[in-house]
Amino acid sequence: MFYEFLYPLHEYFNALNIFRYITFRTIYGGLTAFLICFLLGPYVIRRLQMMQIGQIIQTDGPQSHMGKQGTPTMGGILILFSIFTATLLWGNLSNHYVSILLLTVLLFGFIGFFDDYLMQVKKRNMGFTARGKFTLQIGFGLIIAYLIYLSPDFDSTLTVPFFKDFAPDLGIFYIPFACLVIVGTSNAVNLTDGLDGLAIGPYIVASVTYMLFAYVAGHTQFAEYLHVRHIAAAGEISVICGILAGSGLGFLWFNAHPAQVFMGDSGSIPLGAILGTIAVVTKQEIMLLIVGGLFVIEALSVIIQVSYFKITKGKSVFRMAPLHHHFELKGWHESKVIVRFWIIAITLALISLSTLKIR
Repeated sequence: MFYEFLYPLHEYFNALNIFRYITFRTIYGGLTAFLICFLLGPYVIRRLQMMQIGQIIQTDGPQSHMGKQGTPTMGGILILFSIFTATLLWGNLSNHYVSILLLTVLLFGFIGFFDDYLMQVKKRNMGFTARGKFTLQIGFGLIIAYLIYLSPDFDSTLTVPFFKDFAPDLGIFYIPFACLVIVGTSNAVNLTDGLDGLAIGPYIVASVTYMLFAYVAGHTQFAEYLHVRHIAAAGEISVICGILAGSGLGFLWFNAHPAQVFMGDSGSIPLGAILGTIAVVTKQEIMLLIVGGLFVIEALSVIIQVSYFKITKGKSVFRMAPLHHHFELKGWHESKVIVRFWIIAITLALISLSTLKIR
């Protein structure tokens, strides 16, 4: 909104030329998202408490979690509101990728919100069935992937980390591949959201990492120098990534241990989906395995646990899945698990950024 209404006036007021710069809008978009979360957080938490929308703790989990029973959840609506508002204020709304990302927030936000609504407001034992939720995710993922595929400056080749001259073209099959990335990331972030600040911390790290990838991809000279696929419209994604990081920081203020609020599916499902979409748009799809390596590890731990349990008819690899519960049951304090997982996420992000030069 600022870009559309204020930048055209730079011919009369030279100072307004600053709204043209992606870096400026990224910083202030992030600060705006942070302030929205920070200022509205106490009000949202009180409203959730009044509506008795509290976390339900499973009795078969770590006993240390029983104290979290009743902690307000569905805090993801605060994150989504801050993302939407900050994007409307600071984003270039004429950019087709920005529109696609906002649509991703709406579609996957609907899944997360309605799933939480059925459990927390309607007090059902479960929200969507696993099949129903996954079907919706696949359907919405295909819609987003198809819209990206139709983008005028998009191509269907893959960027393979460490190999600058190897870029296989998937053609029409890029659509199901992109859908897999989006849906897979959505579920991986959702599985990681099991401890105070565990998911949002690495998510902030991943957002900042993709902010740099997007900026490089959208900058002609940087892209050419670093042998990165130049996508002119992708530069605007930096603003969205800054907003994601800002909203994450604002939410972390209340989600840090001991958490005053949880994001619930309302936050984790759309946040994962938008991160996967950004990876596709910036042509760093495979790189997401490194940037979001912590989310991948958490998801794989569940897949391994369930598969091994079925194959061996009752045996387990981990004490409990996802992986963070395994370490809790080994005796690690919750704070130790969280901080060490954050350290892993930061390390993986640094490794991924190094690939800009190692090619």
